[in-house]
Amino acid sequence: MEQSPIDKLINDISKLPGLGRRSAQRIALFLLKDKNKNLLPLIKSLDLAHNKIIECSNCGNIDMQNPCNICNNTKRDVNTICVVEDVSDLWTFEKMGFYKGLYNVLGGSLSALQGIGTDELKIQKLIDRVEKTNVKEIILALSTTMEGQTTSFLIADKLEKFKDLKVTRLAQGIPIGGEVHYLDENTLNTAFQSRKSVS
Repeated sequence: MEQSPIDKLINDISKLPGLGRRSAQRIALFLLKDKNKNLLPLIKSLDLAHNKIIECSNCGNIDMQNPCNICNNTKRDVNTICVVEDVSDLWTFEKMGFYKGLYNVLGGSLSALQGIGTDELKIQKLIDRVEKTNVKEIILALSTTMEGQTTSFLIADKLEKFKDLKVTRLAQGIPIGGEVHYLDENTLNTAFQSRKSVS
């Protein structure tokens, strides 16, 4: 039997992170209560996002141009690349405003449970960038979860062959199990300024 449009809408909404079926039902009812006011603008926004927003081929950020505004900005420090798990982490650093270098968005962290291995992450893209540019420092700004730490160690190991490259990671201030995009400005700034070499 074919699923009704309402059930399909609820099921699709429930696939979004952090939403269960009950929350999806409330959102669906809100959207349908006044379709012209609530649903149509959302449809237009989703369509615009689908057609206009693309992934940067350099760093993995999302933008309306490729390369993105950060990679195209001639005022950025091209000697440092900050490696983050997701675009939300990049947005956190940009909102704080203290980092002026480039980024490499991995697209997650290693996780056997979720089936994320090295092939699913943009680690090779990072290595290619190091080989082709004059990067002096790689800053590993990954979460302090087990998966984030494992990913950091793997990247540091792969970058070991570049003898003149400094590889650092965020230091004090980040609690074990913490995720970068949930940290407050002072904690993140302290951790960033106190980064240390990965050994």
